[in-house]
Amino acid sequence: MTAYLEIRDVHKDFSGLQVLTGINLAIREGERHALIGPNGAGKTTLFNIISGKYRPSSGSIIFRGQEIAGKPPHVINRIGMARSFQITNVFHELTVFENVMAGVRSRAGLRYNFFRRPEANSYLVQKVEDILKNVGLLDVKDIPASALSYGQQRALELGIALSTEPEIILLDEPTAGMTREETEQAIKLIDRVTKGRTLIIIEHDMDVVFSLADIISVLHYGTIIASDVPEKIRTDQRVKDAYLGEG
Repeated sequence: MTAYLEIRDVHKDFSGLQVLTGINLAIREGERHALIGPNGAGKTTLFNIISGKYRPSSGSIIFRGQEIAGKPPHVINRIGMARSFQITNVFHELTVFENVMAGVRSRAGLRYNFFRRPEANSYLVQKVEDILKNVGLLDVKDIPASALSYGQQRALELGIALSTEPEIILLDEPTAGMTREETEQAIKLIDRVTKGRTLIIIEHDMDVVFSLADIISVLHYGTIIASDVPEKIRTDQRVKDAYLGEG
């Protein structure tokens, strides 16, 4: 299977500080790929480059044969990529329904029209409700996002990502700050809603990583020291020394 997303010799420095020093990755369509490594290894910086928040200092990002390095986030989103953030990123003042409707409407190319509310479009309403049902939030669709529990807000963020019908989903520490019970529920949710899509996930919780990932890449000081199936990563001495330890 050929690479769906290729990261070719990507470097990034901030005012002379080298954060990424030659990242090379090839991610296949439908693959679930985890990025792990100690804090400061460059994982979120790499996410920010892939999703368009940062430009690489050098190197290429090829998505479905198209160069996307340096393109703005909204263009990359329209091409078929969506991401979540370490910090919950929802519209707290809007209802759960309105949060997802904003993404569905954007995907449909519809601007806000004072005389024709999107709620009057039964097709869009059904799409929103299908997404909310998928992420377990249909029963709370009419309450403000600010009233949701932390776990529910993370589920809503995933619903917003799904609202643009992405082919690749990037999740940045989706279970950070969750209880063990919430984490177990999140694993099941992510597993279900990302079926058939390509997933790239940054995560420190190894239970999450080993439950979801087909391939794991380990970043250390801005470079990838190993990239392989979970069974081999678990026993790789370089990875134990840099991150996992011997436990």
